[in-house]
Amino acid sequence: MTMAKRSLPALPWGSSGAADGELQQATADTLRRSTDALLRMQDEAGWWRGDLETNVAIEAEDLLLRAFLGILDDETLTLTANWIRSKQCADGGWSSHYGGPSDLSLAVEAYTALRLAGDSPDAEHMRLAAEFVRDLGGLECSRVFTRLWLALFGLWAWEDLPAIPPELILLPRWVPLNIYDFGCWARQTIVPLTIVSTYRPSVDLGISLDELRTGEVPPERRRRSINTSAGCFQRFDKLLHKYYRRPMWRLREMSMKLAEQWIIRRQESDGCWGGIQPPWVYSIIALHLRGYSLDHPVLARALACFDTFEVRDGDMRWMECCQSPVWDTALAVVALGDAGLRRDHPAMVAAADWLLDEEVRVRGDWAARRPELAPGGWAFEFHNDNYPDLDDTAEVVLALGQAEASDPERATAAIARAVAWAEGMQSSDGGYAAFDADNVRRLCEQLPFCDFGEVIDPPSADVTAHVVEMLCWVRAHTDIPVDARRLRRAVDWMWVNQEADGSWFGRWGVNHLYGLGAVLPALRAAGVPPSDRRIRRAVRWLHATQGPEGGWGEDLRSYDSDSWRGRGDPTASQTAWALLALLAADEYGEPTRRGVEWLASTCRPDGTWDEPQYTGTGFQGYFYINYHLYRQIFPTMALGRYRRATGGEGPSQ
Repeated sequence: MTMAKRSLPALPWGSSGAADGELQQATADTLRRSTDALLRMQDEAGWWRGDLETNVAIEAEDLLLRAFLGILDDETLTLTANWIRSKQCADGGWSSHYGGPSDLSLAVEAYTALRLAGDSPDAEHMRLAAEFVRDLGGLECSRVFTRLWLALFGLWAWEDLPAIPPELILLPRWVPLNIYDFGCWARQTIVPLTIVSTYRPSVDLGISLDELRTGEVPPERRRRSINTSAGCFQRFDKLLHKYYRRPMWRLREMSMKLAEQWIIRRQESDGCWGGIQPPWVYSIIALHLRGYSLDHPVLARALACFDTFEVRDGDMRWMECCQSPVWDTALAVVALGDAGLRRDHPAMVAAADWLLDEEVRVRGDWAARRPELAPGGWAFEFHNDNYPDLDDTAEVVLALGQAEASDPERATAAIARAVAWAEGMQSSDGGYAAFDADNVRRLCEQLPFCDFGEVIDPPSADVTAHVVEMLCWVRAHTDIPVDARRLRRAVDWMWVNQEADGSWFGRWGVNHLYGLGAVLPALRAAGVPPSDRRIRRAVRWLHATQGPEGGWGEDLRSYDSDSWRGRGDPTASQTAWALLALLAADEYGEPTRRGVEWLASTCRPDGTWDEPQYTGTGFQGYFYINYHLYRQIFPTMALGRYRRATGGEGPSQ
């Protein structure tokens, strides 16, 4: 197998001819500065990684975990409490994202952490926080997972939480609600929680949260009709609580032993679980309850790895919930290639070689539904062999198309494995999900303890689009076989899931702008002409949602209300997504030029953009992410494509 090599891979669409000279000059200057800035951010090992900023629940739970284990030191407590205080909103609460409304559960967890830090309930900021919590129903109305943390310290009764029985691990894969019916992030969290909720530990923090109570009945305890699934699960939960008091002890111990082994087998080489915070902390607690000492190699590695997720900012400390080096590196390489950097530039070669070293060659949980499929592909994090994903795999292949690895044959072999694995992970409806195939059992969402966001992994437009774009590139530039039928079904899936207004829902980015920024380039790569009426409908939506300044922005409230689709303060990353979509549709007119002008005018002298807004999505409505490199990568990508498509040359050509 051989890969076609070009100094600059051609775009699948044409040129509009020479653009306005002044705009071309501004574009070239901005692109040169942004490219230089992006190159400065590369690690000497070849990778890029921006910080991932989320919400204060990560820091609060980090403090509570350390307190539970008895390893919380004064410096960590003081610096983290400073960060939590700095994020408090004017109404006394804490928000899940920049500029967003305060959230009850976040406020309960942040307040608890500050009480742990010694803040008096009589302090002004604490009185405001307590009033906010009580006004929204008190800690009784916070999420189950928030109250589970309180139960670890005797601040909530275990008996008043939904049961999560360890016998869940025994359910075969064909039985509904087995652990593989849940998305990988949810199953990694639920399995250790079955152990934690069975032991029902309680550590005294020396504080009370009575000032946060209102006497409200928790949502999952409010009586539901037996004619509803929620009502049925509510009654089943009561039976499970009775079983908890008088279980079949041999069955229970066998279940916990199997759950313990399941957890240990999925610990990554660096000590984490899945590279994400929730399963990591609950796995530590579960194994500690099972008798693992803190100096046991399993827990020692797990705790040491937390230090690599810590960010110090003056007199403050915060924690990343996850790290995204593979994702960031792949996107950075694509952006630099679009900006005109040569395939054999040392930065590109180093990145390609590093990406090849990160290829996943072992079977993970995805094999539960695809047991005959050979492994291949890439994960999101430094170490996450158990959970490669289709999104990263697609972007890495596209990056390897832009960069020349020092061993081209190795790159070709890795791409061939990735294509075979990706095609085999197609869901039965033709779409692609992030981590699993056919992980669509909505019944999981009805369980009383599943109130923490998305718990399944159905296909999404953005992931499907990235896979389609990858397959089209492979088909056009290599002799690696691509299954034409699977490709057609994926394209058909995207058409079926186009919104009535012409946009696409963005699962892993905010939101319809992210969906369009992925889908239109994929459709164009698949050969759909810009004149297609469905693409024209998407273009009209983009024109209608452009802001008066020339940029695009979409508020996170678009996940909850259609009235917010395409509305919000303009951001660099979202403007870039809109431009990527318009350029794929051969749109070079006034809206596109105004978007390019906005990016050029908002670029700082050092070649970077400011973007405090959160434009990444973990769980819609619950958990959002500010990817600190999005503001750099996507504008560089969009400006590079605009300059090439309008007759300019890249800054490093």
